[in-house]
Amino acid sequence: MEIVPSGGARARWIGAGYAAQGLGYAAVVTALPMFKERQGFDDALVSVILLLVVVAAAGGSLVADAVAARWGSRYALAGGLVAVGIALGLTTFRSPTIVFVAVLMAYGVGLGTVDASLSMQGVLVQARLGRSVMNRLFAAYTAAAFAAALLMSAFVASGAGAGVAVGTAGAFAVVVALTGWRAYEPARTVPQDLAGHPGPRDGTRRVVLICGALVFTAFLADSAVSTWSSVYLHDSLHAVDSVAPLGYAAYQVAVLVSRLVGDHVVPRTGRAPAATAALLACAAGCGLVTAVPSVAAAVAGFALTGAGVGVLVPLAFSAAGHAAPGRSDEVIARVNLFNYGGALVGAVLLGLLSEPIGLRAAFLIPAAGLLLTLPVIRPLRSLAANPAGQPSLRP
Repeated sequence: MEIVPSGGARARWIGAGYAAQGLGYAAVVTALPMFKERQGFDDALVSVILLLVVVAAAGGSLVADAVAARWGSRYALAGGLVAVGIALGLTTFRSPTIVFVAVLMAYGVGLGTVDASLSMQGVLVQARLGRSVMNRLFAAYTAAAFAAALLMSAFVASGAGAGVAVGTAGAFAVVVALTGWRAYEPARTVPQDLAGHPGPRDGTRRVVLICGALVFTAFLADSAVSTWSSVYLHDSLHAVDSVAPLGYAAYQVAVLVSRLVGDHVVPRTGRAPAATAALLACAAGCGLVTAVPSVAAAVAGFALTGAGVGVLVPLAFSAAGHAAPGRSDEVIARVNLFNYGGALVGAVLLGLLSEPIGLRAAFLIPAAGLLLTLPVIRPLRSLAANPAGQPSLRP
């Protein structure tokens, strides 16, 4: 007789999927200097490749939507993790430029597929459990990213090389996919009206735009801090090499802490007040970086930004699933696309503005974007009262 995993066991395996995604992504990012040197790439080519990976990831999000609609999001998650793992393994070998770019684009497709399907799975298991778990699932991603940085440092220091760390992350993704896919949430959502017929799509676009706006601005701030915090501290504030990474470290610590407590705080305050506080915290953090040109103020500002981002991303995906319970898989795949738009704008726009106005003033861009998103809070509040269709869970 087959043993059916409990809701808690399913959540733990989905959390392992988040950890595999965080470990793999952080391994790739921290291995970029090694890839660049080994393949003989210049900065311009690296920027083009990263853009192609983001475009591929957006395509992967649509792949997750198609697979989830036909077979269920657990198949999208398992398949995406296998694709990520294989691609990570292939990056550890020197190859012609066109082959290496193709491998990274395949990684991008897997990355987007896993991003979207993880949120689909999280929303489904959260509905099964009847309590908030999205923040803790995202916390597994953040904690694994920390682990990847430590793993990379240890392998490089030991002489084993960055490729071993990337390969380890790839192997972990494959193991999680193959051993855990039966324990992933098997249900998929099909909208129905009161008579039991498929429900209308009306209202889902509104859900996508509202929750997508939150995801866009969250990743706008995330990308700005992740890409430019160390550069700002080192080049603009003249921090020594050992101090420059502390802004990003403080940001990630704040993201992790806010996600560990988010499942307790958000249900008590409500999503709309929590989203308001998160947006204001992020904006205040970026504003502090701009207003006070000191290392201590910048590090504190990055930490404050992280506290807001940590809550905002799980909240947005959770709200999307709750507001469109009959089409949560479809809606989440589309909301996930805003992730890549925000990441691109945050990384690229601040870089373009760093020369004419300086990075200090450029951090006003995410601050302004966060404040301009505040009007979304009012319709966010109404989503809970008027969900777009009733859910019907099918295995």
